[in-house]
Amino acid sequence: MSKVPVELKYSNDHEWVLLEGNRATVGITDYAQQSLGDIVFLELPQVDDIIEAGDAFGVVESVKAASDLMMPLTGKVIEVNEELMDSPEIINEDPYEKGWMIVVEFTDASQIEDLLSSEQYEQLIEENA
Repeated sequence: MSKVPVELKYSNDHEWVLLEGNRATVGITDYAQQSLGDIVFLELPQVDDIIEAGDAFGVVESVKAASDLMMPLTGKVIEVNEELMDSPEIINEDPYEKGWMIVVEFTDASQIEDLLSSEQYEQLIEENA
């Protein structure tokens, strides 16, 4: 059973989002990291990159597959978790705390309405099972 913290929002692409004012911390969900298996490589954007919602902001590669990371909210990247570049396995160990990937200042708060609640995300992963 995957962990789905209630305080977070989720995308249909299995990213989680922690909202704090106009900032959003983004990572991949426990379900996503379990589905990928052992993560061996990660490509993330640079600080100051501006990325549109729905566009790829990076790549995560595991022993099973490589997947694009999809931006849940349009915004400017203000922080990147550089620790993951040397130790991508942190995402497998702690996807919601140490495994955060980027922090963005989002520019369109209306896009938050497109994100899923924890209950809606649990339903999504049940449908995928």
